Amino acid sequence: MDDLCAELSQSDQQDSLDDEQQICSPEIGGRPHLPLLHSFKETLPRRETGFHKSSRICLTKIQEALFKHRWEEAAEYMKNYFETLEDTTVRKQTVSPEVIWRMGSEILHHLPNAKLEDFNSFLERLKNIGVKNFQKMCLEHFFHLLLLGKFDDAKRQVSAVENWRYGKLTASQPQTAKLIQAYHGYLGYLTWCALKAAISDTVTDKSDNSDVAEIQEMHRYFRQSSLNLQEILKQPGVWDPFVLGYINMLDFYENESEALKVLNEYAYDNSFPPNPNAHVYLYQFLKKHQASEKTLMAVLRILHALVPSHELMLEFSSLLLKSGESQHLQESVKVIFSLLDYSSWKNNLDAWICLGEIIKLLKKKDCFHFVDEEWKLRKDWWPTFHFSTYLARQDFKENKELFRRKSFVAAAVMENICRHAFHILK
Repeated sequence: MDDLCAELSQSDQQDSLDDEQQICSPEIGGRPHLPLLHSFKETLPRRETGFHKSSRICLTKIQEALFKHRWEEAAEYMKNYFETLEDTTVRKQTVSPEVIWRMGSEILHHLPNAKLEDFNSFLERLKNIGVKNFQKMCLEHFFHLLLLGKFDDAKRQVSAVENWRYGKLTASQPQTAKLIQAYHGYLGYLTWCALKAAISDTVTDKSDNSDVAEIQEMHRYFRQSSLNLQEILKQPGVWDPFVLGYINMLDFYENESEALKVLNEYAYDNSFPPNPNAHVYLYQFLKKHQASEKTLMAVLRILHALVPSHELMLEFSSLLLKSGESQHLQESVKVIFSLLDYSSWKNNLDAWICLGEIIKLLKKKDCFHFVDEEWKLRKDWWPTFHFSTYLARQDFKENKELFRRKSFVAAAVMENICRHAFHILK
């Protein structure tokens, strides 16, 4: 948005410069200007018409109002700024519709008394002017209708833009077209969910024609939605809502192999950007379908490399601990220590309970050196980070169970019993 506004502000100056260059530059075959006169003209200040000056000031006022969240004031200025659409300058005709669209949409989203009709009227007017951004405007219109629960209107909107054609401009925006197709499929998924919820879980009369018709309608939406969602999943990107919708439908129809194939490709295809959620979805699906613990640990191991502070690391540590193998015990210690390195986990009781149980088990198995190895890496900063006197008093006051668990860990890893453990051990 800032780049667009900056370009728009500079366009007035550039227009004036272009006018001067036309005056100063000789026509082909015409009489050349003297160098002295040409140099003198270049030093003259650039002219700015009254219309362009008013537009620039109005744009500045809108930006100030947006920055200070004065939506009513911004809306009043925006009414006047619409006059820039009448500017015949090529650059203004290209940039102005997009600036008005982006700022106007932001204003309408926050304006207290704005109605759906206002938003519809605003976007419909701009769609016919800013052809370059027609698809993006329609997509935003679709989002707005979807948020308001206007499914039928949203469906008509996305269907209309999906069939839109405008010469070479259509072919130059393939990514936007595929995204529109994907949201059309996602809308079909939402309709499928609504039909699924409407159908009774216990159909007593199998010959009930109404239930059969609804099931057929539901399956029709599944087929249509699947075709659209499959296309977007072929493109590298982060497509979490589309993946979840498609997997939910496949799982309902018990197509486990296809769902697993989609999730594996989404998580492990190197052409896709790293996405922790992809591994979370794969883990949840495998866990739901009772995959082996070895398979589950393999998925969580990659998630740990991406996000060591993820909430599933508690489950990962428990799975490693449950296996009982020496290498898994060592890995479990690393996982739980890494988790507690993050401030968001400092006061998490489950994490400290898990670390305490690991310490007890490793002492029994005579493998406490795994804990020592991790502690040596942290002994310079963990005492202050977790076991300071201030934190001990705070824990004792607010959560005595947390205080007790942390004190046990502190006593186990620190050579000198710290004050955090002293109160509980005396």
